[in-house]
Amino acid sequence: MRFDLRDLSPAARYKIMAGTITPRPIAWVTSVSADGVRNAAPFSFFNMVGDDPPLVALGLMHRPDGRLKDTTANILATGEFVVNLVSEADAEKMNATSTDAPPDVDELTYVGIKTSPASIVAPPLIASAPVSFECRNHMVIETGPRQTLILGEVLAAHVADSFVLDAENQHLDTPAMKLIGRTHGRGWYVRNGETIQMDRPIYRTI
Repeated sequence: MRFDLRDLSPAARYKIMAGTITPRPIAWVTSVSADGVRNAAPFSFFNMVGDDPPLVALGLMHRPDGRLKDTTANILATGEFVVNLVSEADAEKMNATSTDAPPDVDELTYVGIKTSPASIVAPPLIASAPVSFECRNHMVIETGPRQTLILGEVLAAHVADSFVLDAENQHLDTPAMKLIGRTHGRGWYVRNGETIQMDRPIYRTI
């Protein structure tokens, strides 16, 4: 069946795209407001989009009434944020930070999440995250009346020591991180399970 997204409502477009573009990695973003209030929230419109400079992209939807979500407002105000990746062990706490808490609530304290200081930016790292990226706002694109695209330059990456097999060659034990991703439907996630490997072929003239 063909769906013409030009004729569909935003909610219908979301259902088709979010139900098919899976699995999506989760950016568990920590940020700090201009008033110093810490925030944590998960986003699955997220990925790596470059390495020179090293960039990640966050697709941030606005609230139903059009107001910016706290993460978006904080990044626009301060220019800094941390992307923490989510392991199975952190799944419930990650989900708890998706609650619609008021802007003056420190969600890290509210959920009981331990943090550690970042080395460059003000927002903290989530201490239990297998990987955390300290980011600075690189570019903001208002892609529509209800959404903002933020490109963040990764200034520093923190990988838990237990997942570093060879630091000199940046060889990491990714499967051991047990990262989860977002998948189809309301509240569904996927574990980092069975994988397949295919080497990139070399072009040969016939």
